[in-house]
Amino acid sequence: MAAVVFVAVSLLVGRWLNTDSVERAKVVELLREQADGDAAAMLRRLRCRDAACARLARVNARRLRSRGELEIARYDSVTAHALGSATGPTRVVWTAPGRLTVVQCVLVRRQGNPVAGTSVTLLRVSAPIGREAGCR
Repeated sequence: MAAVVFVAVSLLVGRWLNTDSVERAKVVELLREQADGDAAAMLRRLRCRDAACARLARVNARRLRSRGELEIARYDSVTAHALGSATGPTRVVWTAPGRLTVVQCVLVRRQGNPVAGTSVTLLRVSAPIGREAGCR
């Protein structure tokens, strides 16, 4: 019986930790699309609820277009390790060859829980912010 409980708990913990990986992968892919200048792909990934969100994504794709491999220098998620539903900003510091460091915030919504399953939705991406600035 203890082995069954151990396996069940291990599966739940693994599922819970996997949500952090899913979130990070989605945010990084969004930033790669942005660095590629692919606003259409960004808008397919984002769940923009207003025209300003879509306009900002297009502006970011045009202004932050970069060549080469995108590198994440720092990743700070407010929703990391959430046991249930949560919405909050993820602050990402990234760079690409020939580009100064960029700091942006991505608004992330997690829904669900480790038992029933979780989903990760990206709601919007900010314009670049100051290097020491936080997400609001």
